[in-house]
Amino acid sequence: MSATAHERAAQEKTAQEKVPGRPDGFREHLTALREMLDRPLTSYYLILGCSALLLVLGLMMVLSASSIEALQEVGDPFYWFFKQSISAALGLPLMWICAHLPLRFFRLAGYPLMVLSLLALVLVLFVGTSQLGAQRWIDLGPIYLQPSEPAKLGLLLWGADLLARRARGGLIEWRSLLIPLMPGTAILAVMVMLGSDLGTTLVLMIIFLSLLWVVGAPLRLFGGILAVAVLATVVMITTEGYRWDRVMGWLDPWGNAQGSGFQAVQGQIAIGSGSWFGLGLGSSRQKWSWIPHAESDFIFSILGEELGLMGTLVVIALFGLLGYAGLRVATRVKDPFVRLASVATIAWIVGQAIVNIGAVIGVLPITGIPLPLVSYGGSALLPTLAALGMLLSFAKHEPGAREALAAHGPGPVARGLSWLGLGGPARRRWPVRGRR
Repeated sequence: MSATAHERAAQEKTAQEKVPGRPDGFREHLTALREMLDRPLTSYYLILGCSALLLVLGLMMVLSASSIEALQEVGDPFYWFFKQSISAALGLPLMWICAHLPLRFFRLAGYPLMVLSLLALVLVLFVGTSQLGAQRWIDLGPIYLQPSEPAKLGLLLWGADLLARRARGGLIEWRSLLIPLMPGTAILAVMVMLGSDLGTTLVLMIIFLSLLWVVGAPLRLFGGILAVAVLATVVMITTEGYRWDRVMGWLDPWGNAQGSGFQAVQGQIAIGSGSWFGLGLGSSRQKWSWIPHAESDFIFSILGEELGLMGTLVVIALFGLLGYAGLRVATRVKDPFVRLASVATIAWIVGQAIVNIGAVIGVLPITGIPLPLVSYGGSALLPTLAALGMLLSFAKHEPGAREALAAHGPGPVARGLSWLGLGGPARRRWPVRGRR
């Protein structure tokens, strides 16, 4: 082919690439992705979608992971699945209500919730139910209440409002947070620790440190707090035999495979058995009484066995997107309370997921905290859904979000109530003739 023919072919290819509306390679795809992420409702739909997918996946995994043990103990393979479904049925309306509440409600709710959590934690010490050396639950007949779970939400709301009220010109003097936020957090953590709940204490510290990070506390303060926390953790581990056994089981699980490392080893066997795409939903072998607490603390191992590496990566990606959406809300809304509460909520949910998954795969010691939205446990599920509903409410305060929601018209619930005559008239989504 001659040089002239080469030039003509190159010109024709360039002309084809410049046709309007035709993608121009990686740069155009990246631009389209950036435009999609810049939409006002991106955070809203990411929070809603990731939460829904994790909740549905959690219900499926609770049914699979708990069916054998439930059949052996109570004769009904759906026993724990039904209880978790009831918790989800209560939590979803709670999430919807929180998504429609104003910011003022959340700013005021932290104070009574903090007080009630402290009173409930005191009550646990006297009438609480003890399981596996931990006294964390209050027996209410058909349900067990774990006060340390709503305490996470109480600390988050109370601490965020406390710091937001002390904002001056958008900045917060970090020394002003020492009283009463630090003593209040310390009292709450001590009450939780008296119930031998080291895992929840760790989550409370994550929430507290995330609040400090947002207000710009100096690194030396973080260093001092972490040093005290590590020292307290070492003391608590050395004074409680079962915690020391857990540490030994974490450091050398295969050397203690029939003792303190049994749960960790069985969890790693489950994940390793799943390979790339898993054994299939419901086909786990380790749930046949091999993994203790397969439906709660170690549900991620059953998920890895049945859905494989791809399934575990999907779960991790969903938590990652949820974290991105929460941080996006914090950066786009200028209200200091929203920024503080959004970051603390994401630090709680994503941080707890990291600790749980890290324990299952063996990179962190087993702490006994559940995987948010996925593990069995109504006491953990309800506050988590309430916090996610709060994030949805925050996402509506992003620039242009309310206008975008209004353009979509009323949601399916509002339209249904209107059709039944129980709500206001449904907003029309098309222009009315004769009106300008």
